[in-house]
Amino acid sequence: MIPIKRGKEIDGMRLSGRLVAEVVEALRSIMAPGMSTAEVDRYAAELIAARGAKSPFLGYRGFPGNICISVNEEVVHGIGRDRMLQYGDLVKLDVGLVKNGWVGDTAATVVIGMGEAGDLKLIAVTRQALWEGIAQAREGNRIGDIAAAIERYVRAQGLEVVREFVGHGVGRKLHEEPQVPNYGRAGTGPRLKAGMTLAIEPMVNAGAAGVRLLSDGWTVVTEDGQRSAHFEHTVLITKGEPEVLTDPVTVGRSAEKDGATAGPEEGPGE
Repeated sequence: MIPIKRGKEIDGMRLSGRLVAEVVEALRSIMAPGMSTAEVDRYAAELIAARGAKSPFLGYRGFPGNICISVNEEVVHGIGRDRMLQYGDLVKLDVGLVKNGWVGDTAATVVIGMGEAGDLKLIAVTRQALWEGIAQAREGNRIGDIAAAIERYVRAQGLEVVREFVGHGVGRKLHEEPQVPNYGRAGTGPRLKAGMTLAIEPMVNAGAAGVRLLSDGWTVVTEDGQRSAHFEHTVLITKGEPEVLTDPVTVGRSAEKDGATAGPEEGPGE
């Protein structure tokens, strides 16, 4: 069963979405060369606590971090440790927040300093792929419509989506039904209904689609060592346009108004 949110439940999701968007924006502003990923994680914990909230990632199936912070070839589920950020790094911030029992979940990819052309393309394609998927998150459509739109856009740009990890429903729990793949066939999967809240999150590789798990049991990296990008928003299905709950610019507005165009076992952030 896919949970349907109503009334004050949706208000709770809106609040959590707005707060987690604030956390990501604050993290983006403080990251710089020479800062460790452990420092970023600690700052995230402070930002979440300052909002009277908790991290749904910390302790999830034993995950040791407050957020997922993945650098360069790391795709998802990176742990804040002693890795020092360097000029030109691509940093993926996957952040969750629980406020009053409701989860907001979002992710963004940030370049430290000035990025090279290939990295900037990777970021731009992944961000736009997210909006391509969001544009299909309408009542009456199906999950496959979201998945197909993401895959079609990414592959048209000469890049590849990660298939092993997917988006998901989100609400009272970090992971709810349904799964939301970033690849697939339009017109397939569960039908979308108003009140559903989905975490849509394309992960895109500059090289091949394959990934592997490191020995820490959490960090997923590209199989060929090339870089990866990740963006995510929590989206509310409505009777009209999709409402993006975690975008710092468009909270409370539809995807259309912001210019959107017409796996295996889950980890903490996807």
